[in-house]
Amino acid sequence: MLCVKDVGVDLPDFTLSNVSFDVEDGDYFVLLGASGVGKTVLLELLAGLILPDTGRILWNGEDITRERIQHRQMGLVYQDQALFPHMTVRQNIAFGLRPKKIDSAAIEKRVSDLAETVSIKELLHRYPGTLSGGESQRVALARTLATEPRCLLLDEPLSSLDTQSRTDLQALLRSLHHEGHTIIHVTHEYKEAMALASRVAIMEQKTVTQVGTPDEVFHHPRSEFVARFIGIRNCFSGCLDVSGDGASYDGDCAMSRFVTGGMTFLLLTEASSGVGYLAFRSEDIKVSLSREDSRSQNCFKGTVIDIAPARLGSELTIDIGVEVTALVSRESMERLEVARGKEVWVSLDSSDMQYIAK
Repeated sequence: MLCVKDVGVDLPDFTLSNVSFDVEDGDYFVLLGASGVGKTVLLELLAGLILPDTGRILWNGEDITRERIQHRQMGLVYQDQALFPHMTVRQNIAFGLRPKKIDSAAIEKRVSDLAETVSIKELLHRYPGTLSGGESQRVALARTLATEPRCLLLDEPLSSLDTQSRTDLQALLRSLHHEGHTIIHVTHEYKEAMALASRVAIMEQKTVTQVGTPDEVFHHPRSEFVARFIGIRNCFSGCLDVSGDGASYDGDCAMSRFVTGGMTFLLLTEASSGVGYLAFRSEDIKVSLSREDSRSQNCFKGTVIDIAPARLGSELTIDIGVEVTALVSRESMERLEVARGKEVWVSLDSSDMQYIAK
């Protein structure tokens, strides 16, 4: 298990502080954050290319904070692959094995096996300059796997790839994970994290602010930043009031009022009164033509002010006193005959909303 404890580094143009998380053996651990928050710097700290000023890095209880790069057994694959242009694919993959005094036959078998694993056998004779982005990324993975690292460190491995190459490489990465490889993967794409991760860490303001399974992180964000970053379009600041005639729910939650922009929403929460954010997903909003069509605790009349195409239908921006975004299926769009300027009813179940304290 990899343990990162309160790690920080102060570089001339960048600071990373108080970073802590654990990665279990066999985890597919995704570091998710916007550009410039320090994801690549953190990978370089783990690989030993940068030494931290504070904190410790442990592997199975052994302190490797200042261990030499070659002794860490961390395999770092950069976004640009950094393949040797003057070497063939075969030579690139074999490069890390040459100093290990392995005989030529064993090296050739290892290269052949890895080429089979990552589906590049037909590319072994070619040079990096003749490869596509997806092919180059596969070669970089094979070269790193050749040295049998105990942990793969992947810096934005799917960026700059076309849709098909990205899909194919995702399948390969899932396969490597299922084979038992421990992987730490950096990305700014939350959908990528959802597709691959067994656990996710959110990086915000140059530190890690939330760690959990994809379900925990994506359905229970702990900050406004996390909520917006993972694609929750409806996030409003306001005040929560749990006083008054709130009714208990499962002994833990109470029906509370959240006031924002002159609107009042009812939601179930364990939180106490205070200032914070109300967040709910576009797909949890129900749109109908009359109030009678809804039995939800929150039902508001509104006007459609914008319609944008979405993969599974359309995204409607509806003014109900505040502007909310609803995802509506193609079938519902046809049935409702939605158009800009049309009046509709918007409803939300109290259980589909989350309060996030400031």
